[in-house]
Amino acid sequence: MTPEQRQEIVRLLEQGEELSPEWARIIFPPEKREYELVYHGKETEGDILANTLAVPLQPVRTFGKSGKDWHNMLIFGDNLQVMKTLLDMKKEGKLCNADGTPGVRLIYIDPPFATKQDFRGSEDQKAYQDKISGAKFLEFLRRRLVLMKELLSSDGSIYIHLDNRRTHYVKILLDEIFGENNFRNTIIWKRSDAHSDVSQGAKHLGRIYDTIHYYVFSVLTTLNPVYTPLPESTVENWYRHVEEGTGRRYNLGDLSGPGGARKGNPHYKWKGITRYWRHSKMKMEQLEKQGLLIYTKSGIAYLKRYLDESKGVPVQDIWHDIPMLRGIHKDIGENTSYPTQKPENLLERILLNSSDVGDLVLDAFAGSGTTLAVAEKLNRRWIGIECGKLAIYTIQKRVLNLRKGIGNKGKKLMPKPFTLYNAGLYDFSKLKELPWDSWRFFALQLFQCREEPHTTGGISLDGYLKGASVLVFNHMKELGVRIDEETVASLHEALGSRVGNKLFIIAPALTFDFQQDYIDLDGVRYYALRIPYSIIHELHRHQFTALKQPSDEMAVNDTVEAVGFDFIRTPELKYKAGLEKAKDKQSKHGFIKITTFKSEAAVREPYRKKKNLETLAMVMLDYDYDEKSQVSGLNDIYYADAIEKDGWKVRFPIENLGKKIMAVFIDIYGNEARVLMDVKEFRKSTSRRSTTKKSKKNIVKRK
Repeated sequence: MTPEQRQEIVRLLEQGEELSPEWARIIFPPEKREYELVYHGKETEGDILANTLAVPLQPVRTFGKSGKDWHNMLIFGDNLQVMKTLLDMKKEGKLCNADGTPGVRLIYIDPPFATKQDFRGSEDQKAYQDKISGAKFLEFLRRRLVLMKELLSSDGSIYIHLDNRRTHYVKILLDEIFGENNFRNTIIWKRSDAHSDVSQGAKHLGRIYDTIHYYVFSVLTTLNPVYTPLPESTVENWYRHVEEGTGRRYNLGDLSGPGGARKGNPHYKWKGITRYWRHSKMKMEQLEKQGLLIYTKSGIAYLKRYLDESKGVPVQDIWHDIPMLRGIHKDIGENTSYPTQKPENLLERILLNSSDVGDLVLDAFAGSGTTLAVAEKLNRRWIGIECGKLAIYTIQKRVLNLRKGIGNKGKKLMPKPFTLYNAGLYDFSKLKELPWDSWRFFALQLFQCREEPHTTGGISLDGYLKGASVLVFNHMKELGVRIDEETVASLHEALGSRVGNKLFIIAPALTFDFQQDYIDLDGVRYYALRIPYSIIHELHRHQFTALKQPSDEMAVNDTVEAVGFDFIRTPELKYKAGLEKAKDKQSKHGFIKITTFKSEAAVREPYRKKKNLETLAMVMLDYDYDEKSQVSGLNDIYYADAIEKDGWKVRFPIENLGKKIMAVFIDIYGNEARVLMDVKEFRKSTSRRSTTKKSKKNIVKRK
């Protein structure tokens, strides 16, 4: 395909014009059904796109100076729902690369590998349960891949990072979704040296590699060649000549024209030698003037090629030159201690391969934020999505403490502005501050309603949900007014059967003065859509499930999926803080004894009683909190599983304490109780409790 043809195809696609049948078959080959991966619970791509709930993005905070240009995005929420929202942004022209091309130029994901399995029972039971678990993981990933394909630009690329357990299944799914013709490579990343656990009696060979499947959206996608340094053996054996005076190493390039006249090479006499040459006579004269020609004793000319001008070796599909992160990397600031963190060199190669400056890069399983950090250093736009609060805090700290060099070396890098968003877990107090039009729009989005104002029986209604009318209650205009059964009866008197057999009323949860989810009057059902969501299962095919935060380190990279949304509800916290002797009785350490931790999240699940501490997920500590920047540094993370084993105590060293300590207590749904402590609190034991209902700030105070 010529550059002119490629340019014409891009123009046709961007303008929505019809392609010729020949071009359409090349760019979008017909769907093939000769083979397909079949498993329990597999949905059609159409159902995935239609049934996935988009969730509004609520800005929490912008880091850096705000401007009118693009702001990079860090989003806390389930990536499936977030990507549906991003897809809406793409359709509206709000998701573009710097050159104006709609969509994401490059997607890299490092999803959970679905390796945590602990089945009991017979061998047959294990095999069956393994299949079910595997099917759930495959569909979990496939739903997201379907959205990712839609998010890509017409010349976009995607890289999927996996281990060797399920990579073969995922490869088949990728062929189905992106098309077998759009497969480019399976990259083998040798991440580790030989394992010492493989010895006499071992059951398997050492597992030292991951796979990275590389696909493109269409034939429009091109690759930027990336080079690695020449091996020492090549330098020694190939660049064996040394130039006098400069000391520059060089080799001799053959100037004869391969293929002769058949390849169009010129035929002429040069310095007494007549043959087919690689270059024209004019080009040879230029090389002669530049001193780049060397002659053998027989008078044949060769081209002098310097080692220091060599680009190196083009990268192939086996990457053995990028080691995994080890403890030594923590000294230079790259290692965040986040489980499964990938090295910056790995992402640098991928981003250089498939993106340019100003291109939009998406990582929907952002983890420790390596993709985002490298995108920032390479001057790309970026979007990171994560469902874990630990990851969100880790990424914030990392992006705000970048250094220019890959591996986090060199001078400090001031990142471009980026905004943190909540998606699926919202701060209701901020929503109440919105002007009415913005509040109304948010409420309709929240419940996936179509905005279409209309009037029935003299009542102004706001839109439709599943064909039925929707009324958004103006809690600002009707401040203090409650919605009780009498209110609904008054509505029914005006509307009657003209509204159909159902009407949805959206209002803050505390506005409703009745408990039931709906009221039936003369064959018309009036639904109370409370905020937070209490009847998601009534309206959608999937039951409402919340994001879950890990309570132990092994669960940090578990697959997490949520449907619906909830509102931030600061947990009730009581604790004691102080100083006590360490086990060696020679030194002292600080401690925080948690006596009460009650989450008021709407989702209730049966937990065994742990003195009302069952919803605690983790505690994060910043030993030298910067009140000016208000960004937590996250020195240590303590998981609830370990805290419980230590008698619900968090113990920490006091050597590096600053003036202020920030403790962030997180429940399993992502709600936080943030406590700013003075270092003086660890001079003597004190009792503390949160005042989430009375205090304007989320800071704990004395009893």
